[in-house]
Amino acid sequence: MDFTNPLVYGVPCFLAFIALELTYSKVFDDKKLYIWKDLVASVSLGIGSVILGALLKTISVIVVFTFAYEIFNPLVDGVRTNIMGYESFGYTWYVWIICMLLDDFTYYWFHRQNHMVRFLWAAHIVHHSSHNFNLGTAVRNGWFTLLYKPFFYVWIVIIGFPPEMLVVCLGIEALWQFQLHTKYIKNMGFLEKFVNTHTMHQVHHACNIEYIDKNHGGFLNIFDKIFGTWKELDDTIEIQYGVSTPPNSYNLYTILMHEYQNIWQDMKKSKNWYHKFMYVFGPPGWSHDGSTLTVKQIRKQLAEEKLEEKETEELMVA
Repeated sequence: MDFTNPLVYGVPCFLAFIALELTYSKVFDDKKLYIWKDLVASVSLGIGSVILGALLKTISVIVVFTFAYEIFNPLVDGVRTNIMGYESFGYTWYVWIICMLLDDFTYYWFHRQNHMVRFLWAAHIVHHSSHNFNLGTAVRNGWFTLLYKPFFYVWIVIIGFPPEMLVVCLGIEALWQFQLHTKYIKNMGFLEKFVNTHTMHQVHHACNIEYIDKNHGGFLNIFDKIFGTWKELDDTIEIQYGVSTPPNSYNLYTILMHEYQNIWQDMKKSKNWYHKFMYVFGPPGWSHDGSTLTVKQIRKQLAEEKLEEKETEELMVA
């Protein structure tokens, strides 16, 4: 059964909504919400991602998904049967819902690992590298994530879900992620309890130490809550968007490659092969000599300093 990827219709809508938000912000609200050079860079990266996505579709979908599906779900007497012995899944409505939930679960871990493994972060940092949070930022996607993203999701077709079903779910997920990148939609009330909303995604894009590496969810926030990465927006904290090691450039090559260059420079700091490995596959900020710190190390350091200050105050009072 053939389905059309929702992104086919989504791309023109993306451009229309960016234009709408841009016009509204410039005429009625925040003239600094969009910076022209930044917007051009973001849209250019988005266009490049669409073109590369189309070129790589044969590899990622036909080769990876379809090949895995055929291997693990062969036809047995005319019936598509999983190698575990059960009939592979069809297109019943509840199967679609299950596939969407599995897609969302996988998106959480795919997204989280993009923040936890520096080599993956080097590709994903492109999306976070703007100091602005708007719908233009939503299309500011790194190009190299296209090369490894399918391998996070292939397990879904291996267990019996049709490849085209997964592709549609991925497209729906991308549509939801796009519209999260706006500050004009505020608290959504009851939905905030289980849905990944716009305020939660503002937290995700912030580089405040309280907010870094939080809210990795796709549609739902339940996986963030289960695995300890959920953070609610605090109105008392002034959000700063971007990353701790920004490219400081509107040049596409610099935006795409600057973190890979940083990794290479860090690898040359030590001759120890374990250190070199950690600079590539360890968490962002890891260093062998403590010259830079991971987010966990920074938070631990701040907590210790806060505890020391509290103990000092108590001693002074006593």
